[in-house]
Amino acid sequence: MVTDEFKIEKEVLADKGVVLMRLAGYLDAHTFEQLEEAIADLFKQGHYKLVVDLAQVEYISSAGAGVFIGTLSEAQEHNGNIVLMNPTANVREVFDLLGLTQIFQVVDDQPAALAVF
Repeated sequence: MVTDEFKIEKEVLADKGVVLMRLAGYLDAHTFEQLEEAIADLFKQGHYKLVVDLAQVEYISSAGAGVFIGTLSEAQEHNGNIVLMNPTANVREVFDLLGLTQIFQVVDDQPAALAVF
């Protein structure tokens, strides 16, 4: 791996109360806690409708994918959801292998993601 750098940007989309999270870099055993904390902070603020843009995620490990699995039920308990958007081919392959494409809605673009809500 070239770098462990991982970035999270958050933007509240006012029209539907959805938070768009843009992730970039490597989501793995070294960085998954950053994502856990970011999602926990959003939940504390009452944001349970999340769209996670994965277009800039170069690699995801099972630990990284586990964050989504671990937070989905809490989002759904509060009438929310977590939608995974535009994963790279590498990330989509990991999701397929782990069965996440059976659990999560995986969409290609923001209009499709917002349509889920």
